[in-house]
Amino acid sequence: MALSTPLLDKVKEPADLRGLSRDELKQLAEELRAETVDAVSITGGHLGAGLGVVELTVALHHTFKTPHDRLLWDVGHQAYPHKILTGRRDRIRTLRQGGGLSGFTRRCESEYDPFGAAHSSTSISAGLGMAVARDLSGEKRNIVCVIGDGAMSAGMAYEAMNNAGATRSRLIIILNDNDMSIAPPVGAMSAYLSRVVSSSAYQSLRHFAKQLAKKLPRFVEDKARRAEEYTKGMWMGGTLFEELGLYYVGPIDGHNLDHLLPVLANVRDAEIDSPILVHVVTKKGKGYEPAENSHDKYHGVVKFDVITGAQKKSVSNAPSYTKVFADSLIAEAAVDPKIVAITAAMPAGTGLDLFAKRFPNRCFDVGIAEQHGVTFAAGLACEGFKPFAVIYSTFLQRAYDQVVHDVAIQKLPVRFAMDRAGLVGADGATHAGAFDVAYLGTLPGFVIMAAADELELRHMVATQAAIDDGPSAVRYPRGDGVGIELPAKGTPLEIGKGRIVREGTKIALLSFGTRLQECLKAADELNARGLSTTVADARFCKPLDEDMVRRLARDHEVLITIEEGAIGGFAAHVMQFMAKAGLFDRGCKFRPLTLPDIFIDHDTPQKQYDVAALNAPQIVATALLALGQEAAGSLRA
Repeated sequence: MALSTPLLDKVKEPADLRGLSRDELKQLAEELRAETVDAVSITGGHLGAGLGVVELTVALHHTFKTPHDRLLWDVGHQAYPHKILTGRRDRIRTLRQGGGLSGFTRRCESEYDPFGAAHSSTSISAGLGMAVARDLSGEKRNIVCVIGDGAMSAGMAYEAMNNAGATRSRLIIILNDNDMSIAPPVGAMSAYLSRVVSSSAYQSLRHFAKQLAKKLPRFVEDKARRAEEYTKGMWMGGTLFEELGLYYVGPIDGHNLDHLLPVLANVRDAEIDSPILVHVVTKKGKGYEPAENSHDKYHGVVKFDVITGAQKKSVSNAPSYTKVFADSLIAEAAVDPKIVAITAAMPAGTGLDLFAKRFPNRCFDVGIAEQHGVTFAAGLACEGFKPFAVIYSTFLQRAYDQVVHDVAIQKLPVRFAMDRAGLVGADGATHAGAFDVAYLGTLPGFVIMAAADELELRHMVATQAAIDDGPSAVRYPRGDGVGIELPAKGTPLEIGKGRIVREGTKIALLSFGTRLQECLKAADELNARGLSTTVADARFCKPLDEDMVRRLARDHEVLITIEEGAIGGFAAHVMQFMAKAGLFDRGCKFRPLTLPDIFIDHDTPQKQYDVAALNAPQIVATALLALGQEAAGSLRA
């Protein structure tokens, strides 16, 4: 059934909604919510966060003159309604599809996206930079940052607020509190107080009272200041933000335009010489019953039926790598009480929700605080525990100094498990685990592994549990395994030893990670052409299996490395060893296949790996070109 969206149909850009009445804005919000649900039911993506900010999105674009006024969405997955209102409605059903709209905010996509964001807690820092640039340029514009209460758990947000309070550049921060983790119940009294403290009359009176207090003895001034802080803190809970130098307003109901609109207008027009924080309480998944009733509020969904909410999940005969990791860690923890697990606000995404159900006292969610999480793990390791820091490859990037200073230099046995290694399909470049081998591989004493399949992953978790003299890391991709039968518990591997999967004589394919299956397909094609091909699984980047590399280089005319990582990773370690060992001196034709030196846009994983030239046809083409033979088709299909 076609949606009826008469008001939304008239909104081609935010300026079109600024002349609407308050009742019309309420209707527009309902139409926008229905359009968001319908679009995501077709494309999949992040749903709950966007539904929670529908009224807020309408109110912000009605109140502020975007794009002249800058509007920054922290973690752009809540910005689907924003995209619909900012000239992208006609493409909203291309969301997260190849060539379509990004699932996050992106500067190159729209002038209404002044800052790209797919990782959390960046908005206040970026917004402050824009505010200072505005002040230095002598311009007049509002800078508005929308940040969730989850993103507020990251230290970067507090660093930014502290700096903003000291800088005193005018900046508006909207705290979208969708978990009631900070706010008391909101209602008429709260809304009334918020309107009062954001009004020009209150600000003028407050300024007058402060100036008067300064004329009085110091103890009287201090008493007056403390009385105001106590009163505001008692009613609204904003004392912490005030101490950081922010002017606090709230909490207010983020789904009530009668409350939102006057407060935002007051804040816009306020002559306050400090950053302003507006505390808005919303409900994730608001207005769509299946999302409201879901435990994760439909945070991330695949295609679904709008009427029933039933998601159309594909059926696989193989478990996901995430599930295999979780089960493997549970099996190790069942026999070793020293094993503990740490996640940074991603218990379900990393599989640690399963671990937490089995071992609730040995699983720690530190919030969006990867830096703290790594050093927390280091402290556990100091006391003889066996911490597994289970963090997406791209999220671990945020804690690199802690990995170096707090773990590697001290040779502490922290075990890093890096989910989402390699390309990740619809989430695109911001979540693609491309760099972990390069950034960890430079650190002395690290053991670095990549699982070729789910059985290897099970063995590598057991290997990490057994390593107790230094840090280790295992990387594995998003998605499902290949369907190999698994034992109940893994067996530790010999450190630094790879394996020969298939023997040949002319071409050697040395795989690091889950491209092994594509290598086997490529070997079938090469063998069919009369080119005998060896396939090897490196297993380890550090320490490298030098004996195996020496043998492959010595006994084959062509050696090709294949990895799901950036330049500077596994192939660099192989080439370094080969150069120092003089293996290139004997005429070995070496070809490294890595992720290309570009950021690969969102698409299906198959198409992404075609772009990266890491599928079987491109591996075959590389081998043929190395032998001086013409390959059918391009290396990049």
